[in-house]
Amino acid sequence: MWWFQVKKLHQEKQLNMMVDKDLGSNYDRVELEEMVQVALLCTQYYPSHRPRMSEVIRMLEGDGLAEKWEASQNVDTPKSVSSELLPLKFTDFAGVDESSVGLEAMELSGPR
Repeated sequence: MWWFQVKKLHQEKQLNMMVDKDLGSNYDRVELEEMVQVALLCTQYYPSHRPRMSEVIRMLEGDGLAEKWEASQNVDTPKSVSSELLPLKFTDFAGVDESSVGLEAMELSGPR
């Protein structure tokens, strides 16, 4: 699951591993960390802990990210997450037959 990998890179202060090698060191490290923090806030396990879109916009504009991030570090999350409980969009698709993914997408895009 990708967000566990990103969270691990963030905790280990290895975010540079996510940057396109063609950029070299030509990127803003502070901005990278802020964007990763916003992404991790938006993917918290419990939907009620995730920021509203208006909060995300404010955080991207530089208002309130530090406070929201600090508060999120004190939230309990399950130690292990069963992949059956996760929505399809968070599933790691490595090795998944593409035809079955397409079928799932078609089913989801039909009339409601």
